[in-house]
Amino acid sequence: MYAIVENGGKQYKVEVGQLLHTEKLNAEQGATVTLDKVVMVKTDDGKVLVGKPYLTNVTITGTVVEHARARKVLVGQFIPRKGHKTIRGHRQWYTTVKIEKIEVK
Repeated sequence: MYAIVENGGKQYKVEVGQLLHTEKLNAEQGATVTLDKVVMVKTDDGKVLVGKPYLTNVTITGTVVEHARARKVLVGQFIPRKGHKTIRGHRQWYTTVKIEKIEVK
């Protein structure tokens, strides 16, 4: 069984036991979170449920494993013939969630 959920403007394919790296969530480490924007679910018996735009009878629960920062992305600007060059770095926060169960009511 797997599901496609939307979080932080992105869509992720999740299965039970999977570690999901998503945008930072406002939850403590070890807390239980519910992902409620479920777009699609494929059950073990082959049924496919598609939402318009979301499914209301499906809940996905998981526990927050950690909050961390991604690798640094360098952004540069160079202006020729002016002697101008700038480089800035950015590290985005993310949350790792372990998917515990996908429940279809």
